[in-house]
Amino acid sequence: MTIRRFSSRTHRLDSSFLLEHLKGARSYKRIAGYFTSSLFEVANELLEAIPEVKIVCNVDIHPDDLKVAQLRESKMIGRWNEQGLEAEALLNRERYRRLDAFLARHGQAVRVAPDSICGFLHGKAGVIELADGRKLGFIGSMNETRSGWQRHYEILWEDESAEGVAWIEEEFDFLWNAARPLPEAVIREARRRGYRREVVFDEIDDDEDLAPAALVESPLYREGLSLQPWQQGFITECLRHYHNHTIVRLLLADEVGLGKTLSLGTAALALCLLSDKEQKARRPVVIFAPATLCEQWQTEMIDKLGIPCARWDTQKKVWLDYDGRTISAAGREQIAKCPLRIGIVSTGLMMRDSLEKQHLLGLRYGLVILDEAHKARSRQGFGRDAGTPNELLAFMREISARADHVLLGTATPIQTRSEDLWDLMGILHQGKGQFVLGNDFAKWHRPREVLPILAGEQEVIEPSFAWELLRSPLPVVDSTQEPRARRLYSAIRQDLGLTSDDWQTAKPFTDLTEDAREVLEDELHREMAGATFFQRENPLVRHIVLRKRTTLEDAGLLTKVGVDVHPDSSLAKEIHLFNALFEGKALRTSEDFRQAYIEARNFGKALAKRGKGGGFMKNLMAQRICSSIAAGLSTARMLLEGRTVHEEEDEQEVDLTLETGEERTVLQRLIDRLERIEKDPKLSAVIHYLEREKWLDHGVIIFSQYYDTAKWVADALADRYPDEAIGLYAGAGRSRLYQKGDSVFSEREILKKMVAEHEIRIMVATDAACEGLNLQTLGTLINIDLPWNPTRLEQRIGRIKRFGQVREKVDMLNLVNEQTVDETVYERLSERMRDRYNLFGSLPDTIKDEWIDDIETLGEKMDEYINAQKEATGFDLRYTTTMQPSEKDWRDCSDVLSRRDFAQLMSTGWGASR
Repeated sequence: MTIRRFSSRTHRLDSSFLLEHLKGARSYKRIAGYFTSSLFEVANELLEAIPEVKIVCNVDIHPDDLKVAQLRESKMIGRWNEQGLEAEALLNRERYRRLDAFLARHGQAVRVAPDSICGFLHGKAGVIELADGRKLGFIGSMNETRSGWQRHYEILWEDESAEGVAWIEEEFDFLWNAARPLPEAVIREARRRGYRREVVFDEIDDDEDLAPAALVESPLYREGLSLQPWQQGFITECLRHYHNHTIVRLLLADEVGLGKTLSLGTAALALCLLSDKEQKARRPVVIFAPATLCEQWQTEMIDKLGIPCARWDTQKKVWLDYDGRTISAAGREQIAKCPLRIGIVSTGLMMRDSLEKQHLLGLRYGLVILDEAHKARSRQGFGRDAGTPNELLAFMREISARADHVLLGTATPIQTRSEDLWDLMGILHQGKGQFVLGNDFAKWHRPREVLPILAGEQEVIEPSFAWELLRSPLPVVDSTQEPRARRLYSAIRQDLGLTSDDWQTAKPFTDLTEDAREVLEDELHREMAGATFFQRENPLVRHIVLRKRTTLEDAGLLTKVGVDVHPDSSLAKEIHLFNALFEGKALRTSEDFRQAYIEARNFGKALAKRGKGGGFMKNLMAQRICSSIAAGLSTARMLLEGRTVHEEEDEQEVDLTLETGEERTVLQRLIDRLERIEKDPKLSAVIHYLEREKWLDHGVIIFSQYYDTAKWVADALADRYPDEAIGLYAGAGRSRLYQKGDSVFSEREILKKMVAEHEIRIMVATDAACEGLNLQTLGTLINIDLPWNPTRLEQRIGRIKRFGQVREKVDMLNLVNEQTVDETVYERLSERMRDRYNLFGSLPDTIKDEWIDDIETLGEKMDEYINAQKEATGFDLRYTTTMQPSEKDWRDCSDVLSRRDFAQLMSTGWGASR
């Protein structure tokens, strides 16, 4: 008989069919359905003995995601982790160990079938070649799982006919040849789960294992992603400094787009855990960031690292959680009583006198982080205040003296002069950090004396002069990885009887032994890669971590993705339609808009008569209407109604209300003009690129710095494309999902997942939600407005210009209106954005309001900055070792801190102590 029929109602399918035929079998080919951890569980021992095992599975992954190996890995692990991991791993530990053992021997036995070939793989069949050479085909409803073979109601047909076997083999061979190998990361995750156990601090011997124990099951890793090697390398560097000095004082100066927030956030976590492990006093951790970045920080910390943080609301004088809910009493004094371990505070609050500053200066801190640290600097110019610290720099010096660890983050450590670095080094040097630059007489405090040495222009040959540079601060042996330098530092400390705690010595050069002096002289004459000893070994190299995008790309650690910048007539598909919209690089506008813009500038002049606010206030309304007519109208109407508009810039915050009749009159004229405009040309341009330039086919992210503009764009596109699912990704509580003429509130995580699953092709977002948003499934980006901040633009393009992007070049459209300040700024920016792979790396982080009054000044200021960056390469700040993958891959960490214990540790308020 060639066909036999089985039902789990009448037979045990595993014993009556599967196990019976697999004994001594020569081969097993299986179309298995969905890939799960219980694959091979039923027949594991029998399969081990079969020479040839081939199983093809389905993972419900979009075909585009299967094209990129890393994305394929992350998608599969993300699928696994949609279920509760902790209980699942505990209950199925033995299952994972069996799976790991099988895959270790037969890793290529499993392949993954793409959806583009088979959709969701529901057909289940197989062919067993028996010990006597006969082939047996079978078709049934069960997956290759214990539940499928032993528990569920399933049916199965067994077919011995040559015709039936050949038909199944033909189907199998097609799927097998179209499938991709099971990703290595999935195999490793199976192994990790097989040996996973929850631990407490005392069970973690190596300090380097603390961060991975806390993060390996964080949202980032549960999504199948991971920290990049250079981000992990920064944590290693922090721990090295901790062990060398017991405190950490570092400036992270990675180029834009390399993920400083995650690096600094993970460092904060590692230092918190280290303090708890050593049972030290649990002191506050504070993160200072520009007002416009505070919510981004909070979002990334919770969405990626799973670290709950509180954010200080400068208007309401309360602490907010990541959902924007109040979690403290109100009052200025509450700033010193953060209810969570980590608090985020706006640097704008520190740029002026406030009671909050005084309350903060009354605390002692475990860790202080300052983002966009270059804004803490000496005043420029030639006036009475030139050379004095600005408010933020003065504050940071004070608060650093009250902190154990201090971490500074900036992508632009040098603004216009190399000496700018010393403002930041001076922050690190305060309080316990005096080992950074040495005693008050050390030459390292005086940039003009040491800059020629650091730049390689002055050679240090004389040993006695070298000793003056070396003895304060005196490096510890582990401050460098260079063997000869380590030997020198060890010899000096041995000769002078110094411990690792001694960071300086007053003893003369002659107290060194002849051998030590000889080693020093040899080092002074030795160059490495063209760099002299003091270019390689100096306080700046020791305390500044700088990794460049091009270096990471050359090392194969970062994918090189190009960018075509639009509008560009040479790239237009239909030039006549393009010319109808654009005049050069700017949008054509109507007479009503141009008159409204004049009134917006007049409003700025009326505000200036109050004698405060400067350029920041002067351009407020002009920037709003240049973002969108909707944003301009919303702001103007709000002010006329007597309400307060809260405006945040990187360095200050302003609450604006109308005070004079002139201000009201100008605003009313502005509204009258804007209300006459039937259609905003920016919307026409967006639709043109989506439809005529076919950007919708690639998927698009549309950015605005204002929520009013973002919501207007989302509403308008939802009306035009009712069948499209459209996401509005904004700050806490304001994200929405649109379809079929309706919209609902949506969690940001839901929107991110829908983009990842290719269910959303249009995402509109504000800068407040920019960080932590991975949108590599989208291939185009539209800047609906132009923030005067190239760093912000780089952060935006970084949402799609990242690993997993299937396009070799992505497209970016920048929209500005003609005859506006935005056009002026963009014209000067675009002249300097020539490299389609590295658009913003050499541009200043912020375009200051005073620069734009004179178009020539704007270009000069940018070039001045770019030239300063080129000169700064003489510092030779080499941290290539911190960008290489570490020997320990965090994804393999099987000893994990329980999420509950971890959450409790991070939820201790500033007023609480151990």
